[in-house]
Amino acid sequence: MSKTITLNNGVKMPFIGLGTWQVKDPEEGINAVKWAIEAGYKAIDTAVVYQNEAAVGEGIKQSGINREDLFVTTKVYNDMQGYDETHASFNESLERLQLDYVDLYLIHWPITEKYHETWRAMEEIYESGRAKAIGISNFHPQHIEDLMTTAKIKPMINQIELHPGLNQKDLVAYCKERDIAITAYSPLGHGSLLENSVIKEIGETHNKSVAQVILRWDIQNGITAIPKSINKDRIAANLDVFDFELSDDEMAKIDELHTGERVNKNPDIFVIEK
Repeated sequence: MSKTITLNNGVKMPFIGLGTWQVKDPEEGINAVKWAIEAGYKAIDTAVVYQNEAAVGEGIKQSGINREDLFVTTKVYNDMQGYDETHASFNESLERLQLDYVDLYLIHWPITEKYHETWRAMEEIYESGRAKAIGISNFHPQHIEDLMTTAKIKPMINQIELHPGLNQKDLVAYCKERDIAITAYSPLGHGSLLENSVIKEIGETHNKSVAQVILRWDIQNGITAIPKSINKDRIAANLDVFDFELSDDEMAKIDELHTGERVNKNPDIFVIEK
């Protein structure tokens, strides 16, 4: 199976990337990025609010990888949404990352009164070539419908909380119908699924860990994922998911684990942090 998906603008994105949420210690961030690249990762995901863009940029630099061989994602946060603010935030992100461009730039949360102007700025950033793709995060169908009343360019990605406990089937189907790809964040449910007996049994059949089975489930559903780790061995293991395949029955068993329970905020009701 291909290790990449093709976005609606023709850009290829790796199925598995390194997530860096909550990795605030600079040394841990630098090492995680270096270890990921050493293990064969081609995608790194960060955000302004993670406060680790500088560490991610330094890790990329120290790895010695060719910039063209890497897919880097960052995001504009709530307090920097708006037209001028987004341009400023993007320029600051590039500076911290020590990069001339990012591969994907996202609106982190759907701040209703601001995301139209934020998207207008992002469209300009995209057209300038300094973001090879642009997208959204935590957007539900009503947010997307509203955004598209003024958008000139359709989002290429919607990054959402997605794991076996919250499989987001309806939202995934909605986005796929509109050729908007999906990235799963918190794909392991903050570790809450790692002792799940159903997934453990499936893993034993394939000699794979629970985490590897979940990530394989994502891939076979056409969903990219960004598992987070600062452990060298787990970082490598999370990428080792392209040498086995889950059966239809195994995929269905994992689908049945859906409870609708979130481990992160609900985009419809969360309180905006400043």
